[in-house]
Amino acid sequence: MAMPQLSRTKNIAKRSKKYLDEALYKRLFKDGSSEMSVRIQLNRFLKSSKRVFKWEVGDTVKNLRDRDRFYPALKLSETMAERGMNMTISDQAIHLDLIAKTRGVAAAENYFIDLPEASKNHLTYGTLLNCYCKELLMEKAEALMERMKELRLGLSSMPYNSLMTLYTKIGQPEKIPIIIQEMKSLDIMPDSYTYNVWMRALAAVNDIFGVERVIEEMKRDGRVAGDWTTYSNLASIYVDAGLFEKAEKALKELEKRNAYRDLTAFQFLITLYARMGNLLEVYRVWRSLRLAFPKTANVSYLNMIQVLVKLKDLPGAEKCFREWDSGCSNYDIRVVNALLGAYAEEGLLEKAEELKEHACRRGGKPNAKTWEIFLDYYLKKGEMKQAVHCIANAISIGRGDGQKWVPSPEIVGVFMQHFEQEKDVDGAEGFLEILKGGAVEGLGVEVFESWIRIYAAAGRTSPVLRRKLKMENVEVSDSCKKLLEKVSVE
Repeated sequence: MAMPQLSRTKNIAKRSKKYLDEALYKRLFKDGSSEMSVRIQLNRFLKSSKRVFKWEVGDTVKNLRDRDRFYPALKLSETMAERGMNMTISDQAIHLDLIAKTRGVAAAENYFIDLPEASKNHLTYGTLLNCYCKELLMEKAEALMERMKELRLGLSSMPYNSLMTLYTKIGQPEKIPIIIQEMKSLDIMPDSYTYNVWMRALAAVNDIFGVERVIEEMKRDGRVAGDWTTYSNLASIYVDAGLFEKAEKALKELEKRNAYRDLTAFQFLITLYARMGNLLEVYRVWRSLRLAFPKTANVSYLNMIQVLVKLKDLPGAEKCFREWDSGCSNYDIRVVNALLGAYAEEGLLEKAEELKEHACRRGGKPNAKTWEIFLDYYLKKGEMKQAVHCIANAISIGRGDGQKWVPSPEIVGVFMQHFEQEKDVDGAEGFLEILKGGAVEGLGVEVFESWIRIYAAAGRTSPVLRRKLKMENVEVSDSCKKLLEKVSVE
């Protein structure tokens, strides 16, 4: 397994100046993993005349998908295809999945239809089926599955897993045993994911004995060895059922089967022990994780701090944060937010402010979530002026993936109710200007009716209210229409 990697390293070292002087994946993530920084680096590469190997494109697309960077992954895939890079059927299946994730199922269907007939095999059909299942399109998924059977595409467990996941999500776990029986009749070998979904379906109808029978069947069959995910799933089911003693046995089995020291397995252990309130085991597994991964990832610190906060171990969370803060190479604001939220929840505003300022000095950039934390604090305290300031900052910064941030209708309603009680016309209009500046659309009739009532309560008039309602195509109630007659004076 190591030889291809060595060969690739050698190729990078020896390639000519026409090629990138470093692996494409490293180039895209050189300034961090945020959506914006990856897009900037990708655009720089695509505008350059530098070349890369096809395997590099495939590896990079895979890494981008693993990090949920679907837009850059699709752009890279499309551009390389336009430049003449040959796409295998596997590449086309991945491309179809990326289209579904970024442009929707209809666009993915059109891409599938336009594929050459030779490319319509179990890979591309299976990917389209998975897209239907993820979007909970049951009728389309079932029809496509029947078509795949008619074409005798040589089905594996994967399309059946997709269907079972769909039935679980739409609350029809009773259909899953039927799928299992069909797989058995066709001698389609299940995999560990099949068993996990099957166990979850039985747990959904509170059939814990059925879950245990599945585990025993898997052991008797012998073709599929339960991996750490099997026992993580089992432990989670036991925890949900309040069967902590059985859950602990499953977690011990999980640890035994984590032979390859999978980071995710460690994090599941920490989370599940935390759900049982077992702080000693949380710390024991954390020490094991740190030994296995001396250069501990930001996401591991994030998970540990969140767990300690939930277990009300604030001193432990602070100690964990200081350890991360002193050695991290990439200052991840999500880790800061985890402790920030704990301070805000405990009413420790001064500590929260100090932490935010410290993060800024260390190169951290507050995001919309940072300001949401302060927003919740100020709303609970009734400090509306500071809360409006938080709304403005969150809108201005936006989300880390480049999408705009908008307050929920409930939050907007809280503000408008406050301005109505205070008869604060100027405050309301300033707040609405902030929303408008952030391109917040569809404020809803409740907001405009509240705006009218605020004017009426304050005894103020405005020549623009009626025009504004017409522009927004808003129809208010009869009672508000009467108030509008009084306050909307030309």
